[in-house]
Amino acid sequence: MTCFSEHVHQKTTSRRADATPHAASLIEGLRDIGYSLETAISDIIDNSVTAGARQIRIITEACIDEPLIAIVDDGEGMAEDELIAAMRPGSRNPLATRDEPDLGRFGLGLKSASFSQCRRLTVVSRKDGKTSAAVWDLDDVAERNEWAVQLPDDVTGIPGVDQLGATGTLVLWQKLDRLTGGVSHSTAKRAEIINRRIAETERHLRLVFHRFTEDTKLLRILLNGRPLRPLDPFARKNPATISDPEEKLTLIRGEVEIQSFTLPHHKQMSKADWDDIAGPEGHLKSQGFYLYRGRRLILYGTWFGLCRQSELTKLSRVRIDIPNSMDADWKIDVKKSSAQLPPVVRDRLRKVIERIQDGSKRTYLKRGQKLVDHERLPMWNRVQADGQIRYRPNIGHPAFSDFAERLPPDLRRGFFNCIALVGASLPIEALHADMAGTAEQIVPDRIDEDTLAQAVQATLSVLLGARKDIKEIISLMKDVDPFRSAWEDTQRIIAATIETKEDK
Repeated sequence: MTCFSEHVHQKTTSRRADATPHAASLIEGLRDIGYSLETAISDIIDNSVTAGARQIRIITEACIDEPLIAIVDDGEGMAEDELIAAMRPGSRNPLATRDEPDLGRFGLGLKSASFSQCRRLTVVSRKDGKTSAAVWDLDDVAERNEWAVQLPDDVTGIPGVDQLGATGTLVLWQKLDRLTGGVSHSTAKRAEIINRRIAETERHLRLVFHRFTEDTKLLRILLNGRPLRPLDPFARKNPATISDPEEKLTLIRGEVEIQSFTLPHHKQMSKADWDDIAGPEGHLKSQGFYLYRGRRLILYGTWFGLCRQSELTKLSRVRIDIPNSMDADWKIDVKKSSAQLPPVVRDRLRKVIERIQDGSKRTYLKRGQKLVDHERLPMWNRVQADGQIRYRPNIGHPAFSDFAERLPPDLRRGFFNCIALVGASLPIEALHADMAGTAEQIVPDRIDEDTLAQAVQATLSVLLGARKDIKEIISLMKDVDPFRSAWEDTQRIIAATIETKEDK
């Protein structure tokens, strides 16, 4: 009996056939890797950063018959042979060792990112006083079915070439068929769509490259002449931000750096800053790990399946830094927009994730505790029993008890029944839906002057009768609603009530 392994080692003869891919088919396939406009432009910027650029300008012309997008940098530029190599799909082996500042991955970014948005890619580069240009035109490739780039002899007519300095590179996108969804529009409508997409891209660029642009001497990115402000997802400049010590995990191919942050409560930030850090999807979707490769943000807003996103943990954000030598371990994709945790890192994070989230939980629970602390006159009591949590109006609150005392005995029962009915009718489902995504938008209802005055006077009467010091009373009232939400009016009513009592 012959074993399978013996067959494996037997020499066999075979024929070979040319399997060179058809240029037109493959190059069209590169368009559908899954780039969005923001990830495509980010990939072009990666090349500029790798080339040592200190300034990158993004220029859009949307209000013309043939709209275009140009990205111009002042990096080291390329000679013609380097440019041709850069225009070749798969120009770098992803397994090859890269320099530390190199943000590239597969050698596909320039081409696949560009083709995902346009049908004509022109690159003009200047180095050592010489200017070189190369063009991929997908319509030309489709007609000729050849792996051949065009090399223009005269570059003077190329849009944006006048923006090049002594050294640098221009990446020009024309025939922007993907930006408008492949639908024919009027010039005005097409410009509106492109400008809207560019505006959506702006925040992405501010976030992805924030660690470069925080130092303007290191890098400046301008969009149509306007510098993009860095968007720090950890709000490190806010004094209320809590940061844990940095941890390092040493692996075969380098070190993984981990640092957790707890964002300030929304009351400790301006609304503009709070909304800016949250982004269009809100803080609930922005919590979790922020993975950086060479200080460039790759992925964010995920817990990698280690825990669920929740309202209580939405202030937790964790920076993870990896070098470009770990691409294979983390399964970084062509677009540099997705990754997977290596098992050893997953195990480490699973052990510390509870501690990572504690800061965020404490921030909310501390504020929530004040609302139900029986020493702080809560309007609502939190009752936890039999695995369930209920909120009931606190009928012992001075505003209720003082009013009930002044009611005839036959009406008191009906009054307390009404209060209990309000508690039993709490709209749990609606509150749950609102808290899941926009908790900071939920605010106490406003009350009129007469209602507030009655609540203040009743509370003062009961607490003064219990021989509480006025400073202690003010401290108690300042922490709970409805007094906290209308504190200036509350202070005025307190002062007027005390003055009236003293006059008597």
